Amino acid sequence: MEFVPPTLVHRVLCADCGTPIQPNSANLCIPCLRNTVDVTEGIPKSASLSFCRNCDRFLSPPATWTIAQPESRELLAICLKKLKGLNRVRLVDAGFIWTEPHSKRLRVKLTIQKEVFTSTIVEQVFEVEFVVQHGQCPDCTRLAAKNTWQAVIQVRQKVPHKRTFLFLEQLILKHNAHKDTVSIKEVKDGLDFYYTQEGHAQKMAEFLASVAPVQTVRSAQLISRDTHSNTANYKFTHSVQIVPICKDDLVCIPIKQARSLSNISPLTICSRVGNSVHLLDPSTLQETDVTSQVYWREPFFSLASVTDLVEFVVLDIEPSGTVRGKHVLADAEVAPASSFASSSNSGMEMDMDSHHGSVSTTYHTRTHLGGILQPGDTVMGYWLTRSNFNSPAFESLDPSRIPDVILVKKSYPNQRKKNKQRNWKLKSMAKEAEEGAGINDSNAGYGRGALGRRGGLDQKRVEKDYELFLQSIEEDTEMRAAINLYKGKNVRTDTDMKPEKAPGSSKKQKSGSQFAMEVDNTLQADDETDGGDDPDFPDVKLDELLDDFEEMGIQDEEDA
Repeated sequence: MEFVPPTLVHRVLCADCGTPIQPNSANLCIPCLRNTVDVTEGIPKSASLSFCRNCDRFLSPPATWTIAQPESRELLAICLKKLKGLNRVRLVDAGFIWTEPHSKRLRVKLTIQKEVFTSTIVEQVFEVEFVVQHGQCPDCTRLAAKNTWQAVIQVRQKVPHKRTFLFLEQLILKHNAHKDTVSIKEVKDGLDFYYTQEGHAQKMAEFLASVAPVQTVRSAQLISRDTHSNTANYKFTHSVQIVPICKDDLVCIPIKQARSLSNISPLTICSRVGNSVHLLDPSTLQETDVTSQVYWREPFFSLASVTDLVEFVVLDIEPSGTVRGKHVLADAEVAPASSFASSSNSGMEMDMDSHHGSVSTTYHTRTHLGGILQPGDTVMGYWLTRSNFNSPAFESLDPSRIPDVILVKKSYPNQRKKNKQRNWKLKSMAKEAEEGAGINDSNAGYGRGALGRRGGLDQKRVEKDYELFLQSIEEDTEMRAAINLYKGKNVRTDTDMKPEKAPGSSKKQKSGSQFAMEVDNTLQADDETDGGDDPDFPDVKLDELLDDFEEMGIQDEEDA
């Protein structure tokens, strides 16, 4: 084996301390080199960060406000942008050093490298301390001042109720479409949404067009103009008009227009309203969709709304076999529910002229509810024999082809009489009532804070609209699937609902109310059985409810 001598390493003495080192261009050891040259020169050891407490955003130079969590990559990038001189060195590593959350201090550990002499690179580790300074971003500054909006969306619907806006509110909450809204103001026929940027208003207008048949008109108002820089300040207004047709409304289409809509019968009911209006002919199960462009080209209006519905009792029903989706065509025989009341209550109605229809008369009609109606059920419908409509389209129809009754939906009077407390609730957005909108100043803006709850001068009518909206949610599974329902305070499991009392016991128990009178359990049970239960009542299931989490900017509705 041949011996290989090791390579000789030539060493020289350090020019400052005399320590033997390997030769380099500076002829200095590493400690002496660090004492001679400072690679962190020009990099500040302390800096400040601007933080907005209203929106929890940091100022990212030069003028961008960014949401960043503590010790996150985004916050580290903002801290590095605040340091000048990092472009002259090589950044090897950076990280946070833990500090107290309330200290308003951020400590960052940096590792940098820099070439000081020819082929001589020095690496150094140092710390930089950042002081968090509280302030306001431009958006929050404009928000703190009044009337500093740049764009407004005026949503209107010419109907005498607020159920459309109540449903629209739930859609906005589910999709979080109100996150950029500065404020919401309720006016006579709708709502006003205010924004600080015109782009946010356009985004909201596009959302409204995707969930409702609307017509949008955009306008701009010149506020100020600089002739030297050729810049101008505008305020934009988006007027959004919703089609004045709601679910379960009776609609009469002009004959010429009905022929262009799949040759449907002119007398229809509105089965659903999405981004278009869905019309249904209950006598043939024919359906058609009316888009917003088609509607506003030749607008038509509803003859009657859900407030004009009359309660009928099904005497006999026979399905004809035609089925389209959930609708089943059937021939039904109905009678007004008032004909089954006592003679003292309906004596005045019994003397009515037979030409206008009597309460003791039975009617034969065709309905699309053959799949859910049974003899003895209660159904809501339009009593056309006793109705008078001021509509040229309705007057042009052949009287022999106009049915006496048009059935719309099944009702559950026994369940409504029990007045049970709902195990679910809704959430609402904050709003401001229009100042001076009502004649009675003492009741102006009165309500529980929910959107669309003011609705007019009569508070009872407002409460009725909200109750009808809650009932429509219970009876329509498609509507429940489109919004978020939250668990109420009275949600109980199956084990909680079982009484822990021996059968046959008749001890008196007090109800939950402080001023409620004592009620015998056995008598109360008899009253409930007398009312009767509807087995097909579309009750809201527990698995359809969401847990209630407190969110910023959202107020809880009171239990209905």
